[in-house]
Amino acid sequence: MTSQKAIFEFSKLPAFRTAVPSILQFILNASLIILATVLCILMVKEIFHFVEFIITSETTNFHNFLEQILVFFLYFEFISMIVKYFRENYHFPMRYFLYIGITAMLRLIIVDHDNPFNTLLHAFVILILILSYYIINKTSSRKSPNKES
Repeated sequence: MTSQKAIFEFSKLPAFRTAVPSILQFILNASLIILATVLCILMVKEIFHFVEFIITSETTNFHNFLEQILVFFLYFEFISMIVKYFRENYHFPMRYFLYIGITAMLRLIIVDHDNPFNTLLHAFVILILILSYYIINKTSSRKSPNKES
């Protein structure tokens, strides 16, 4: 019990309250920079796949090419979300998660549309995400009328 009390008392110190969040924020920022670097490398790799497909492809298998384009846009969206995180003072706006979710579901519909029931479920998920986006915009516009959406 005394060690728990000592930890509790230690956590009340002002230096502890500022140091721990700063350390964790640094770790988070460093991790996001590493992730953004890896995503940029993978995005450049996808560009090379596009060029390779256009130059060397003898068949017109555009299904795979379209799938690669959609994967490219997912990389692009995640990188732009990380950029937005740093520009928005270390905050991920919820609407970007919804954008990525909608894009991912559209990718599933475009790439895998053989089963009509699954396509209907994916479309329903997109509807829910769009309704969520609408609700977020309505509630944020009530809180601050000068804020852009």
